[in-house]
Amino acid sequence: MNFFFAKRNAPMSASLLLLATLLCVGLQFTVAQVGVCYGANGNNLPTKQDVINLYKSSGIKRMRIYNPDEATLQALRGSNIEVILGVPNDSLQSLTNAAAASNWVQKYVKTYSPAVKFRYIAVGNEVHPGDGNAGNVLPAMRNIQNAISAANLQGQIKVSTAIDTTLLGKSYPPKDGFYTDSGYIRPIINFLANNGAPLLANVYPYFAYTNNQQSIPLAYALFTQQGKNEVGYQNLFDALLDSLYAANEKLGAPNLKIVVSESGWPSAGGVGATLGNAGTYYRNLINHAKGGTPKKPNGPIETYLFAMFDENMKTGAETEKHFGLFRPDKSAKYQLTFN
Repeated sequence: MNFFFAKRNAPMSASLLLLATLLCVGLQFTVAQVGVCYGANGNNLPTKQDVINLYKSSGIKRMRIYNPDEATLQALRGSNIEVILGVPNDSLQSLTNAAAASNWVQKYVKTYSPAVKFRYIAVGNEVHPGDGNAGNVLPAMRNIQNAISAANLQGQIKVSTAIDTTLLGKSYPPKDGFYTDSGYIRPIINFLANNGAPLLANVYPYFAYTNNQQSIPLAYALFTQQGKNEVGYQNLFDALLDSLYAANEKLGAPNLKIVVSESGWPSAGGVGATLGNAGTYYRNLINHAKGGTPKKPNGPIETYLFAMFDENMKTGAETEKHFGLFRPDKSAKYQLTFN
């Protein structure tokens, strides 16, 4: 990229050189904020090594995986891809045992680090207060944190958990956001704040839109609305994210960073689920993540798109099978620029 229209081979002044360096650093920082979740719930997907190669050739520098699959971890060695490593919900109870947590970290983290660049450990995904596992999340987080510290990796890897926006009792207007069950989430928020770790949050304007089409325009969900609404918001993504920030404030954690650990739009299988809408959403989200929200304007927003591939073995609604950015044959569904 040419930053200056200068005579070829002319000496660059110190001030121009500094400006060029700052611009390059800023661009790299912005680009690297968007990662992609590697959903692997399909029987027709590429090999693990082919998947890692596709991440690299596509310029995708961050990945979220949902369980410590060793074939994937092996393929990630030396890739320079930063990773969110998930602890599956069905493993949470076992990790309330400190020795088991230490063994888990030794087997899946210490063994592969630093050849694999772990960024976060996501201890559980979308566990709700009424779930049988709810009481296991925080003890498992503590034990994994202690094991990470014992392995002398606490400066490199942050321990968190991934929530969804259904934990909010109110999300509009965003400034009034609060958690329905603060007894469940408050100790988790305190743990994260005390350890300098972010809260991971799965943020889906698609589901908010489909559940309330009477009040939410499609353009507002797709980042294409012109002008702001009555509370100062131009898109639903920012409104949902800021409602989480507001909820954290009410629990005494106004400075807790939120990482958007999932966000996507399906291309088939339901209301508004078209290739055109999905492509629009992903392109606009990648661009939007370079900035901030009305409440937290100093971005960028670290965001993970869901997901790398369509997953034909996903259960639930038909839309669940159609969130892929790529088809199983590795062809791109959309023209997206990650780097």
